[in-house]
Amino acid sequence: MRIEHLLSRDLIQNRALRVLVIGAGGTGSAIVMGLPYLDQAMRVWGHRYGLAVALMDADQVSETNCVRQPFSVSDIGQNKATVLINRINLFWGTSWLAAPNQFHARSFERDYDRCPDLVIGCVDTRAARRVIESSFSRALTRASYWLDLGNNAASGQYVLGQPLNARNPRKAERLRTVSELYPEIVDESGGEDPLPSCSVAEALEHQEPFINQTLAASALAMLAQLFRYGKIAHHGAFFNAKTGQMCALPVDPALWRKAKRRTKLEHSKK
Repeated sequence: MRIEHLLSRDLIQNRALRVLVIGAGGTGSAIVMGLPYLDQAMRVWGHRYGLAVALMDADQVSETNCVRQPFSVSDIGQNKATVLINRINLFWGTSWLAAPNQFHARSFERDYDRCPDLVIGCVDTRAARRVIESSFSRALTRASYWLDLGNNAASGQYVLGQPLNARNPRKAERLRTVSELYPEIVDESGGEDPLPSCSVAEALEHQEPFINQTLAASALAMLAQLFRYGKIAHHGAFFNAKTGQMCALPVDPALWRKAKRRTKLEHSKK
């Protein structure tokens, strides 16, 4: 049976909502460049503290990044997170933070006051997702939500979940995370997708343009619904660029149980 997920009001009552974006590539850059609009809207809706955002990525800008990501030739060699956050702070007057290093399970272990409320994962490997998933039982034990976005050449998905941790106890209506619904997404034994293309032509050949922006805009629209109305009826979606179809993932415990049974069945066949 489909239900609605309700936002915990204490999350955004007396302080800014802390957001950590992991990954500043095609999808991560689209997400973080859209977050100022959500921040402004939340303030208009009465959430006067808005968002406090940190962007984490250890990578430097390369020539191929200047095709599908918001970087220019003058950015080549600089850290991606630093470039984007400096640009946002200069334009919007924000004081958001750039963390020019790789996320790991102990990144926030010594400073629980900085633990993000919303973790947005924009990573492209199973190993990286596994690290994020494992951190919710350690450094990110107070995080409320995990929004994961991922894509391949012509399709992609985003899933908002509430990881099992100190903040989210086990209960029927808890939003299931992407790794609970689709465990293969963090299964490193399944191998990884090919490495990023080394030329501009290959980069465009291996991925349809605008996949990242489409997923990011849809995910941000979902968050806007949650923070404006305090509830959502879907917690993700799947997009196919070739057909133009987008299929929402409803908040449906029956569907979650079905996904769990499917996973058990697949494991029993191995």
